[in-house]
Amino acid sequence: MFQINELVVYPAQGVGRVERIEAQEIRGAKTEFYIVRILANNVTLMVPVANAVAVGLRSVCSATEAEAVMAVLRDRSDFTGYTGQNWNRRYREYSEKLKSGNLTDVAYVLKELLLIGRDKELSFGERRLLEQAMSLITLELAFALDKDQEEIRVAIQEMFADILGEDGKV
Repeated sequence: MFQINELVVYPAQGVGRVERIEAQEIRGAKTEFYIVRILANNVTLMVPVANAVAVGLRSVCSATEAEAVMAVLRDRSDFTGYTGQNWNRRYREYSEKLKSGNLTDVAYVLKELLLIGRDKELSFGERRLLEQAMSLITLELAFALDKDQEEIRVAIQEMFADILGEDGKV
């Protein structure tokens, strides 16, 4: 069970803070909810306590897990590229990975899109997914490593400096 003021991660939304736990009556049954405020956009979510894990709500990763994610980003050996896949199929695959809540999957999407972007211009949808993945990764790693989000973004951009423009964009 999560505690009030605890930082948690909600899939595809990112890091949030449990503001309170409240009970509501729904169809005659009392149900408890975590009230989670997403830090990136100030959105408030109501997550049923009983289903929190099932919907992917989890604690922020540890520093060790964050370092492992940085290692995943550095390792380009698993890059499959976009051969044989159209952008629409990739978009659906990447969207599902972002919704999974698995930080390694989010890192995979970020790395793939950055590497694809070195060879071809990304579609609007792919650029949006790239920004979403970057935001999800940088905010969670910032909390896990006790660093500033911008510091994490710069570290990732430096990893991919060989393919990013001077402005840090693909």
